[in-house]
Amino acid sequence: MAISNYDGDIVAWANEQAAFLRAGLFSQLDIEHLAEEIEDVGKSEKRELASRMAVLLAHLLKCQYQPERQGNSWRRTIKEQRNAIAICIKKTPSLKAEFSDADWWSGVWSDAVAKASEETGLGDFPESSPWTVDTILDPGWLPSLVGYGINP
Repeated sequence: MAISNYDGDIVAWANEQAAFLRAGLFSQLDIEHLAEEIEDVGKSEKRELASRMAVLLAHLLKCQYQPERQGNSWRRTIKEQRNAIAICIKKTPSLKAEFSDADWWSGVWSDAVAKASEETGLGDFPESSPWTVDTILDPGWLPSLVGYGINP
């Protein structure tokens, strides 16, 4: 078998590596790049979870800070993101550990605030999420103006 170039054609390289594995040709494997690709699978799943959570949080912020503009589109997006996050966690339960990672939350919250600021023109959002993970993911919950010092 010819050896494909990882940098030249990643699809051909991946197919070749899979064929080597299935044939037991372990000495032919590109171990360094295989390890990178396996790690990237995990990173990709984490990025998807973070992206979905940021979109969800941005919409929750918009609902809280601009309740008069709340509509079916926002509620649909909130529902879709909650469902997608639940599926991510069900398919990859180890992702739930991200919810306990302060650095992960900081990045997600920062992205959510940036999205909400861009879409609303507002900039006075909390420095960190005022809600717990359970509250954020609760399918029946939407934020309230009560208790946040916001005048409707």
